[in-house]
Amino acid sequence: MHETDVIVIGGGTGGYSTALRAAALGLEVVLAERDLVGGTCLHRGCIPSKAMLHAAELIDGIAEARERWGVKASLESVDWSALTATRDDIVARNHRGVEGHLAHAGVRVLRGTATLTGPRTVRVTATGRTPGGAPGAGPAAGDGDEVWVARRGVVLATGSRPRVLPGLEPDGRRVVTSDDALFAPGLPESVTVLGGGAIGVEYASLHRSMGARVTLVEAADRLVPLEDEDISRHLTRGLKKRGVQVLTGARLEGAERTADGVRATVRPARGEPLVVESERLLVAVGRVPVTDGLGLAAAGIATDARGFVPPADWSRLETSVPGVHVVGDLLPPPSPGLAHASFAEGLLVAEVLAGRTPRPVEYAAVPRVTYSAPQTAAVGLTEAQARAAGHRVVVNTMPLTAVAKGMVHGQGGMVKVVAEEDGPVLGVHLVGPHVSEMIAESQLVVGWDAEPGDIAQHIHPHPTLSEAVGEAYLTLAGRGLHQQ
Repeated sequence: MHETDVIVIGGGTGGYSTALRAAALGLEVVLAERDLVGGTCLHRGCIPSKAMLHAAELIDGIAEARERWGVKASLESVDWSALTATRDDIVARNHRGVEGHLAHAGVRVLRGTATLTGPRTVRVTATGRTPGGAPGAGPAAGDGDEVWVARRGVVLATGSRPRVLPGLEPDGRRVVTSDDALFAPGLPESVTVLGGGAIGVEYASLHRSMGARVTLVEAADRLVPLEDEDISRHLTRGLKKRGVQVLTGARLEGAERTADGVRATVRPARGEPLVVESERLLVAVGRVPVTDGLGLAAAGIATDARGFVPPADWSRLETSVPGVHVVGDLLPPPSPGLAHASFAEGLLVAEVLAGRTPRPVEYAAVPRVTYSAPQTAAVGLTEAQARAAGHRVVVNTMPLTAVAKGMVHGQGGMVKVVAEEDGPVLGVHLVGPHVSEMIAESQLVVGWDAEPGDIAQHIHPHPTLSEAVGEAYLTLAGRGLHQQ
């Protein structure tokens, strides 16, 4: 039997951020992780996918240089092994960095499967050891089980996994999920992507840049259906222009593995069913919380109908069992299941456990980004959400091509600002090149309830894409310059 102040179960973004902050506040922390610290985001999701998307952007740039700028360049080939080696090096360096931060902070990292045996007790079945900042950091492989008691509390941070459809279980080659798509062998010549949310759109964009024939199937009537309708429309237009076949309002009626790949039958919104054959089928229809083997019942914790672990107190992210907190993908909405939101949740829970009173996470001001080509980025309410909530809405849209830098990029796109009449900005929505790097300003605008006139006082640099954001506020403030 061992004691510590805080036990964190799961070493992904939510878990390790909790551990680091709690240790910085002087608490003794044990972090149990059965795989690798960093979790899905670092090893299978955010980081490797964005590394690959950067390579895709370079490939697209070769075509633009040749076709638009007269640079006589061509793509000879893609060395898949060299590309993936660079991706893996980026992941490995990040992984070493996280391990180093935990060790420096004195967090004890236990390599093992953790199971609740009570509200404050956790059994760790060892699968190896990653030493933390103190000697005797935990059990080595073969040492058996150890039981830990948390004096302050337990934090659940076991994350999520891709949703799998019956009959379409992934095999890592012909049928894949977002967890294994990047690690499937070689570059496919054709891909069917099932799911038009952020993950599906990113993978459709990536494979198209790599030269694959791509069909993107979404059951809703538009892509990224949680985003503003104008953003969906511009994104769809951009993907179609790049040669992606987009089928919205379409449902998968069946799929079968063939010798060469997968044959899918898709019923579109109108017309007869289509048969789509491709070398690979990528299922991106959402993610589900990972709670199997966690022992929630032993601690008196219940999940909701969808498998999430709802907090009884959102201001503390504390479950119905005092002292048991939850962060990351285990949380139901309004938590968005995004890595940067889980960082904020981890900081909050650590400070609660240290006896502080932090401000609750403001989920309405969490930015959302899709790293496709074109990119989308948004924060706050869509126009439809704002109107449904009873706001007196004013809207301004500004094409990126209305500013000089947008013409230079030549990829279209837009800025859309949704505001309360004579009131604060309610939402900002961007689509176009590099808009993921432009959304941070809008997070502050929405989070601080700024009004268009407040932002119009600030000068955006010229020539930049961000000028279009500034111009949108100038117009709403009655000071329009280039936008009449």
